[in-house]
Amino acid sequence: MEVAHCYLDGNADCVEFCPHDAYHDVLAASTYTLQEGDRPSRSGSISLFNADANMGCLDLFHRVGTAGIFDMKWSPVGGNVGVMLAQADADGCLRTYNLERRSDGIKGSFLKEKNGEKISSSMCLCLDWNPSATSISVGLSDGSVSIVSLSESKIEIREEWKAHDFELWATSFDIHQPQLVYTGSDDCKFSCWDLRDSPKLAFQNTKVHKMGVCCIVKSPTDPNTLFTGCYDEYLRVWDVRSISKPVNETSICLGGGVWKIKPHPIVPGIVLAACMHNGFAVVKIGGDKAKVMETYSKHGSLAYGADWQRRGSFQDGKNTSTMVATCSFYDKLLRIWMPQSDFTT
Repeated sequence: MEVAHCYLDGNADCVEFCPHDAYHDVLAASTYTLQEGDRPSRSGSISLFNADANMGCLDLFHRVGTAGIFDMKWSPVGGNVGVMLAQADADGCLRTYNLERRSDGIKGSFLKEKNGEKISSSMCLCLDWNPSATSISVGLSDGSVSIVSLSESKIEIREEWKAHDFELWATSFDIHQPQLVYTGSDDCKFSCWDLRDSPKLAFQNTKVHKMGVCCIVKSPTDPNTLFTGCYDEYLRVWDVRSISKPVNETSICLGGGVWKIKPHPIVPGIVLAACMHNGFAVVKIGGDKAKVMETYSKHGSLAYGADWQRRGSFQDGKNTSTMVATCSFYDKLLRIWMPQSDFTT
């Protein structure tokens, strides 16, 4: 069911609903626009919207201009830093913002930059917060990964190493074992690193993914399950109980490169996938089975950004739909909509 849509000021590549209480209606959307010519530049923006399914609204209330953004994420609930947003950008910078209430009597919030550091001469392609929000992992275009510690006054690189041969598009902390960091790259390798030892390679799978690894996400409800997305159009489900040798439990072809995977915030086994050339899909996963429950094809170009709103309930076997935000690149389009599937079946 359609709720609302709008066009952004640049090529849309990432959408993130705020997970923090009192801010669940806040939706951040980022852009990356390449200005070609003798002196090419990569510009971007972060736009904040109030997204309300009941009111059918998608209202822009704040925008900040930046370098071209490849990835952004809100700080995790439970961290001790308040409500923050981090961006990884084309200038090799990691920037963090506080979401603050206005003090001039006008209703609303805004992003106030807290820290901004150029951490590499390469581009910052992806990022992930650790569960306590004390550090961020950043994937770089030269195949390196940085672990950056955060303090009140500065951003500081704690570890940096060459993890892959090509662009590193996926980095993710294990939310159940935050000493572990997963990485994936255009070299088709899926790796895990133990930060307790310098860091040490815990495993590297080089055979399963037939093309570049785009995203890696741990299941929030099952500590043994992890998802990977790949240019080869497959969403894969992994059992990581044996961290030195994870098992690919099941795979499902989604008809387009799986660029982004977002587990449902409430219902176990339901994931949202951005499938690049084939729109968006809601997939149900259980054990060694996976099936597409619903597809969404009302975008006109590359399907990149997708997220669930952290609202709704799942009690007594009854499903309350959770609103979804999606965006597509070249047509600069942002949409919010309600899936029609019954996730209990």
